Amino acid sequence: MSALEPRDDVDAPPLAAEAPVAAESGGVLGRTYRALSVGIVSVVFLIAFEATAVGTAMPVAARELHGIPLYAFAFSAYFTTSLFAMVLSGQWADRRGPLGPLAAGISAFAAGLLLCGTAGTMWIFVAGRAVQGLGGGLVIVALYVVISRAYPKRLQPSILAAFAASWVIPSVVGPLAAGSVTEHLGWRWVFIGIPVLVVFPLALALPQIRRRASGPADPEAPVEPYDRRRIRLALGISLGAALLQYAGQELNWLALLPAAVGFGLLVPAVRGLLPPGTARAARGLPSVVLLRGVAAGSFIAAESFVPLMLVTQRGLSPTMAGFSLAAGGGTWALGSYVQSRPRLEPYRERLMVGGMVLVAAAIAAAPSVLIDSVPVWTVAVAWAFGCFGMGMVIASTSVLLLKLSAPEEAGANSAALQISDGLSNVLLLAAGGAAFAALGGGTVGAVHEAAKTAATGSHPGAFAVVFLPMAGVALVGAWVAARVRTR
Repeated sequence: MSALEPRDDVDAPPLAAEAPVAAESGGVLGRTYRALSVGIVSVVFLIAFEATAVGTAMPVAARELHGIPLYAFAFSAYFTTSLFAMVLSGQWADRRGPLGPLAAGISAFAAGLLLCGTAGTMWIFVAGRAVQGLGGGLVIVALYVVISRAYPKRLQPSILAAFAASWVIPSVVGPLAAGSVTEHLGWRWVFIGIPVLVVFPLALALPQIRRRASGPADPEAPVEPYDRRRIRLALGISLGAALLQYAGQELNWLALLPAAVGFGLLVPAVRGLLPPGTARAARGLPSVVLLRGVAAGSFIAAESFVPLMLVTQRGLSPTMAGFSLAAGGGTWALGSYVQSRPRLEPYRERLMVGGMVLVAAAIAAAPSVLIDSVPVWTVAVAWAFGCFGMGMVIASTSVLLLKLSAPEEAGANSAALQISDGLSNVLLLAAGGAAFAALGGGTVGAVHEAAKTAATGSHPGAFAVVFLPMAGVALVGAWVAARVRTR
């Protein structure tokens, strides 16, 4: 049997003696899985809270550290190092089990937060974000391996839906809480306060992970050495992505040199780290990995410009512009819940195609508010539908990836999925930012500062040239979604 075909022989939990208990547990919150589920979902919840809160505190931190020119690097440093950490985590988890990379990743994430919170200069702050990225990359891949080993196939869609649901409260409360803490206590406490909260989920999850998912997938097989070639490729993809993002912000002839070097590093790295056939959307696992990148990259690149568009073109306050996206957290979780229903499993491919159509429609509808006669709430409604589609697509790609992966390949394939996600975010944000700047909109690095000052100099065409191409990319994703199942 090919590793890319669904495997019915791994549907049972790792320990056969526990099968009756699992059957009686009733679900991810039953007696058998409750501690593990609460622990790992709490970890995702805290990461989500940090991700939604950091955008509120970042402009204040950059201003107080006199680091506005380095503002964009505080974001790109996280994505750059996380790409490398994803590959490392995949190899580590496949060879030694997910416990090591998960513990190391959470420790690095907490250390990065503390480094950011105590930074005296902007460069130290950027370094802290880079350490955070290492931790985030290690954690996300290790969590997928935990799910593949600790949960039976029938429960995997439900725990992935719980991951999506854990973003709902942070997406609504995170910016408000971070704003209140920044105003009354200072921006540093947004970063310093979170590491303390990690102790509880670790105390719940780590003993269960040690019991259910530690060690290699096949304890009797010899442990293979780390693939040094993949480590080198991971370094190449991280450096290449950073150079391309830097070039996309500069917009001058000198930027062609780092762009060429970055492209030269990325192409062989992507070919070596993603499944063969990903670039041509081969059926099965390659299309699953490609779809993840197409969906995440097009949606996140468009979403990054929604608040700025509402502030600069329709005169909304930054807080109200941010609230226009708040409903999306709930509909994203709803979409993830819908795909987890067992009765809809035979229609998963159709759900994914429909989800990408919703995403494309939402992105295309967003710039309609550039017309004054269009109500501003149109964006909120459109984005709610788009997030519903994303909830179905993103969770489904995770489910299919685990279904199409042999146990000993779960780490490497999960790393490929996350690399596709993270790399597409970097590249499409760079492309959208370059197009936005070329039409007089400014650079991606100035987005948050422009929103804060409510500048009104951006031309409407600068926004249209971002949203409409991203809607086209999402439509390509609908075609890719039709190829995720093997015939």
